[in-house]
Amino acid sequence: MTEQPDTFVRELADIPAVEVISRAAVMLMSSAAEKLGLADEDPDTSSRRDLDEARRVITALAGLVTASVEYLGPHAGPIREGLQSLQRAFREASAHPDEPGKGPGEKYTGPVY
Repeated sequence: MTEQPDTFVRELADIPAVEVISRAAVMLMSSAAEKLGLADEDPDTSSRRDLDEARRVITALAGLVTASVEYLGPHAGPIREGLQSLQRAFREASAHPDEPGKGPGEKYTGPVY
């Protein structure tokens, strides 16, 4: 019996780099939002809130965005805005906010106020 490839599955080689990078960025943004508790009605009481994990994901997102911004074309602006929104949300969620320039990913993006 031979396996027939699913016609809906695309070969990774056929997917443009900008789409792969954008999808990775969206996945990191979604993960950070979950870890900040933003998916819950009240983020302050979210059982999913984990600022240590959120810091890691936001920093990874910032590195990806900074390294690939020249390839993102029209996608760069919205992805950068999403990153900055997550950085601000992290600062607001922190009991002791980091100094400007010391927050998650700010070593790549510069200070976010």
